[in-house]
Amino acid sequence: MYKKINKFLKNIYPYSYLRKKISKRLEKKNATREQINNLTDIILDQQFKTLRTLHTNPINKFGKKCFSQTDEDGITLEILKRINNIENGIFIELGVGDGTETNTLVLASLGWSGIWIDGKDLKMDTAKSKKFTFLKEWIDLDNVTSLIRKGLNKINKTDQNIDVISIDLDGNDIYFVEKILKENLKPKLFIVEYNGKFFPPLKFQIDYNPKHIWQGTDYFGASLKSFWDLFSKYGYRLVCCNLATGSNAFFIDNTFSKNFSDVPTEIDKIYIEPRYYTIKKYAHKPDIRTINKILKD
Repeated sequence: MYKKINKFLKNIYPYSYLRKKISKRLEKKNATREQINNLTDIILDQQFKTLRTLHTNPINKFGKKCFSQTDEDGITLEILKRINNIENGIFIELGVGDGTETNTLVLASLGWSGIWIDGKDLKMDTAKSKKFTFLKEWIDLDNVTSLIRKGLNKINKTDQNIDVISIDLDGNDIYFVEKILKENLKPKLFIVEYNGKFFPPLKFQIDYNPKHIWQGTDYFGASLKSFWDLFSKYGYRLVCCNLATGSNAFFIDNTFSKNFSDVPTEIDKIYIEPRYYTIKKYAHKPDIRTINKILKD
């Protein structure tokens, strides 16, 4: 069995130090859970790198992780480079969990100002930050835009200053996006989580429920096509879905379309199906001191 695993690893990752290291361990009679997880990570990592190289959307080739769940950070930065908006921006993120894995912390590390909103407590202390504010609030349709404006006021910014909005609340996201856009809160880049099970041209979105909590089933969020239709009404264009998980979609204001002439315009060529198996050990574990320093500076 282990000889077969070793041969398989050699074929997919012939020069990997980790492959050799894990193969030697697997020669023992009992492989530990850690060893099996390491083996799985190698396979998933190689699969991701192969997909990234072969995909027709050039933006996917820039996918990298710093503080995001997987490859969202690299995609975000490539998009912002194309629209010449890397420095001195304003971000808003709805749904950040404990704050250790977000789509916008990488922007804070570049010196951006920003707002996080979530109903949970953060692991870090943000009270001393002058450019960043956190609002601990349960988000619903009645307060979503007022909370955003409250946060903007705290960092002395206005509705017109928003560069990036990211939403990942596992439920009513599409309703919040519509409310935000209706009230003319229009960022240059909008990042949303889509329900990848419903591939284009399927349209799906859950019924709005202000108390919705995701139960780990397929009843959450909205399909990519449903988001596509909504964003199109407000002058946005889909330019990427992330390869690592097939769950994050990146929409840019049509004003910047000329900067994405090499990106496919068909939804079928941008859509990424969900990848439910992800790498368990992805670089070093984030340290709260690192995040505190970024948000304080």
